[in-house]
Amino acid sequence: MRHILFLFAFIFTFATSFSQSYSFKSVIDLDATDVISQGNTGTCWSFSTSSFLESEVIRLTGKQIDISEMFQVRHTYPKKAWNYVMRQGEAQFSEGGLAHDVMNSIRDYGLVPQSVYSGMETGATGHNHAEMVAVLNGMLDVYIDNPGRSLSPKWQAVVTSTLDTYLGKDITTFNYEGVEYTPKSFQAMTKINPDNYVSITSFSHQPFYSQFILNIPDNFSNGSFYNVQLDELIATINHALENGFTVELDCDVSEKTFSAKHGVAVIPEDDATAAEAIISVRPEKTITQAYRQQEFENYATTDDHLMHITGMLKDQNGTTYYKVKNSWGTDESRVANNGYVYMSEAFMRLKTISVMVHKDAVSSDLKKKLKI
Repeated sequence: MRHILFLFAFIFTFATSFSQSYSFKSVIDLDATDVISQGNTGTCWSFSTSSFLESEVIRLTGKQIDISEMFQVRHTYPKKAWNYVMRQGEAQFSEGGLAHDVMNSIRDYGLVPQSVYSGMETGATGHNHAEMVAVLNGMLDVYIDNPGRSLSPKWQAVVTSTLDTYLGKDITTFNYEGVEYTPKSFQAMTKINPDNYVSITSFSHQPFYSQFILNIPDNFSNGSFYNVQLDELIATINHALENGFTVELDCDVSEKTFSAKHGVAVIPEDDATAAEAIISVRPEKTITQAYRQQEFENYATTDDHLMHITGMLKDQNGTTYYKVKNSWGTDESRVANNGYVYMSEAFMRLKTISVMVHKDAVSSDLKKKLKI
């Protein structure tokens, strides 16, 4: 009888441990700037990467600087337009992009603070790029579909003029805290070197420990990614956080169990418990390399959204979660955790498309394998 009572007690304890409201304890919480909103734009790639770089500036210099997201957007659109026109419209022209697009822009044009380039008209309180993108797309399509097939060289000037109108003219010099800078000298002051950052992914359709161009729609610039095994991808995120480095994240947020409103993202073992899983702890699926690959190839995992990993937490059962800074603002009616989402390790393993980290955040063993 004693053994039966013990068995019932064990089953009850196991069941109730996975039906409690979430309770989190912070394990790692690295420096980050305030959560802001990307507004009505598809420029999460610039907001998240700028946030990531703001944490890097804090780490490298001790300075807290609000970096302009729109300066990089302003310099990325002409590259998108060139790609779209030269591919005769057989390419994606949209608001999307990836973290390396920000790095490419910084390499070519430098950095500026938000205070000198907001990308908004005076008095505006949020970004809205719907009209700008429609104008650019329509104009480019007219040039591409020119019946005479003689493309006017004026299209590049028109793109520049449109960006000047909607985002503001490019700047070459500015004053910041009493010092005169160019965008490149400001970049030097922040100690951000784009060549010190690497993008890492994990997919089995390409050889591990090699670089390849990840064929996702927003990779218009054909950026290369280092390919590692899934356990190594998670280990890289953990190693970075444990050593004081934040992590840039590209992932899928289309799951019903990704909830900014509840501030959690999980992969429940039973799909039927999705509604319950965002409000109370549920058992999660074991995510293998093969299952991750399957979900990528059948489009269940897609390149949706870029965010910024700034820490790590544990729930009441000891499950690891990642503190992920979003760019959807802090309105409590729409988001929880002051704009952060707590992602379980299972969610990270399945839904991560890629991460970007400083080279020094990569373990020495993995560096050797990747020849970094």
